[in-house]
Amino acid sequence: MSTADIYKELILDYYRNPRNFGTLQTFDIEAHDTNPLCGDEVDIQIKVGEGHKIEDIRFSGKGCAISQASASMLTELAKGKPLEWVKELSKEDIFKLLGTSDLGPSRVKCALLGMKVLKTGVYGYLGSGAEGTEPAGPS
Repeated sequence: MSTADIYKELILDYYRNPRNFGTLQTFDIEAHDTNPLCGDEVDIQIKVGEGHKIEDIRFSGKGCAISQASASMLTELAKGKPLEWVKELSKEDIFKLLGTSDLGPSRVKCALLGMKVLKTGVYGYLGSGAEGTEPAGPS
């Protein structure tokens, strides 16, 4: 089995068995975005813990295997990290998680959708002065 095949299997595993899929009862950050080219949708919710660390994170959505696997892998990587870490996250980090940078232009958008949603939510939270407010979510 080639390295490319191993990574394809890994992507399919994360797609079929997503980690951190679902919603949080209480959360501090929520963001959503879509990739209209492929029909992908990703929502991310984050519970911020002590020291501005990502205490818990969930994603939900629908779309192709690459977008959903990428979002799932990203939530595993992000858990426990400080919010500031998100600013340093790059597309190369995502390609490394997926095991490939050999994606066509339309697939790159699929792979990076989860990162875009994560950055949107964290930047909004850090820029809004929301730290220290009551968690959002259903009451």
